[in-house]
Amino acid sequence: MKYRQSIDYLYGLTLHGIKLGLDNTRVLLGLLSDPEKSFMSIHIAGTNGKGSTAAMLSSLLLEAGLKVGIFTSPHILSFTERIQVNGKQVSEEEVVRLTDRIRRTMEGVKDLKPTFFEFVTAMAFLYFRERGVQWAVIETGMGGRFDATNILTPDVTVITSVGHDHKEFLGETIEEIAFEKAG
Repeated sequence: MKYRQSIDYLYGLTLHGIKLGLDNTRVLLGLLSDPEKSFMSIHIAGTNGKGSTAAMLSSLLLEAGLKVGIFTSPHILSFTERIQVNGKQVSEEEVVRLTDRIRRTMEGVKDLKPTFFEFVTAMAFLYFRERGVQWAVIETGMGGRFDATNILTPDVTVITSVGHDHKEFLGETIEEIAFEKAG
């Protein structure tokens, strides 16, 4: 498989839509021997400021001499921006390898149809374990209790400003949205 084919496969997972619940993520990470348990984590939720907060915290951890992973979304120019270790983006070759590995691992597992974000979250966590990441800075996707990143038991949680977004999934009022974003 080549990079373009891997990206096409990943975006094809968007056909599975958004599924509320952590079951797919839990099963998928279990098949990969729970890579999310191999590093300390800072989990960032909120409506605005997640990316800049993640960048700042990642820089602080790097300055402290730690091996740091960062998982953000969406990307601006290239999918590889989403997953980084020590400020270096995952390579296209690694995206291909990780996509192939996870696909092979899922083969034969009945009813496991991860969404794009669930699959990419597993990809990031697996990559961080393989690279020996000590601390991972993880940005939620949409947020909410059922965001795939909430599979983590974070060591630190940060909530940035909360506004009216994703109302169809998170609620109508700021209070309901804040409750969901708090995980």
